Amino acid sequence: MTVQALSGLRVLDLCWVVAGPAVGRVLADHGAEVVRVESSTRLDTARLIGPFHDGAPTAESSILYGDVNAGKLGLTLNLRLEQARDVLRDLVRRSDVVLESFSPGVMDGWGLGYDELRALNESVIVLSTSLMGQTGPLGTFAGYGNIGAAMSGFQSLVGWPDRVPFGPYGPYSDYVAPRFALVILLAALDRRAETGEGCHIDVAQVETAAYFLAPQIADCLTSGHVAGRMGNRDPELAPHGVYPSSDGRWVAIAVRGDEDWRALAEQLGVSDERFATTSGRLAHVDELDDRVGEWTARQPAAAVEALLQEHGVPAHVAIDSETAIDDAQFRSRAHFVELEHELYGKTVVQGSRYRLSGTPAVVDRSAPTLGRDNDYVLHDLLGYDDARIAALDVVGALT
Repeated sequence: MTVQALSGLRVLDLCWVVAGPAVGRVLADHGAEVVRVESSTRLDTARLIGPFHDGAPTAESSILYGDVNAGKLGLTLNLRLEQARDVLRDLVRRSDVVLESFSPGVMDGWGLGYDELRALNESVIVLSTSLMGQTGPLGTFAGYGNIGAAMSGFQSLVGWPDRVPFGPYGPYSDYVAPRFALVILLAALDRRAETGEGCHIDVAQVETAAYFLAPQIADCLTSGHVAGRMGNRDPELAPHGVYPSSDGRWVAIAVRGDEDWRALAEQLGVSDERFATTSGRLAHVDELDDRVGEWTARQPAAAVEALLQEHGVPAHVAIDSETAIDDAQFRSRAHFVELEHELYGKTVVQGSRYRLSGTPAVVDRSAPTLGRDNDYVLHDLLGYDDARIAALDVVGALT
């Protein structure tokens, strides 16, 4: 049996929604034991976000929740009770990593701030991920990833120049922040292996998203130019957009330079010298987009994609949820994984985000239903006897 890259790593996951749980999901994929703590008295928002199994929203049917929590153990604790917090302290004592995404100050208010956790486990690595970070004038500001997209600058950049901004789809920063968090967490584990020291990592989700606008920010600092909405266009490439097809689908096309343009122009039957250079194409971009759109609209999307790719022009059909499932590239890489589910028989999650040749990821267990692994975590991992577990249950600590 192949040993996984993170086998033996013990992780306590106190995160919710997407930005935090996505970090724990990667750790679980690569062999870490991840104990996810949540409460039925205040459901994780991700449990209430679709899509849902059978189209019926329940606390257990969210496919989004299932995707970011696959492979984890599930323990229910009502952390408003001191008895539940004592259980959490016992978990901290045996954990290498603690992940948390509460609003800044919540953990401190429970007596579970970094200093308290470090006193329980000197080498523990605590990763806190929040919208604005743990400090600063907006450190206590709470919100979701759509607010993160606005505060990092993306909301004002997505859309058309003559219309109101509508921003990127969904909670943009929730999907960017985990990638940054994972890298710094792995670096902290390397450091601990060398020094034996733990640390506290503070990930501000808005800042991670803002890094992706570094070119626009640098441009503003040096030239004063403020980037604005351009639809699907590019400031340096033309044509560059998403165009209609005869079968109701759309095709993304990006012409990188004059060679690409000559290949596309041959298919369009266009020999206009105004379009021969990038500067000329940018100067006549409206007319150019109309011509490309008229040409693509007469053909099926897949035919446009195949023809342009054959001639070296970057083009791809804009896939949707339905066509993604059948996409040949995704299928060849086993991007979608079917798992057994105790309530629905089967569920589907995304495969590992990373592929390691010598220590491949394993995705083989669905996300926990509420309290699914209480007995295992309390009995087997913490060594509690039946009487102690019953006492916790009586006071409502295990809800």
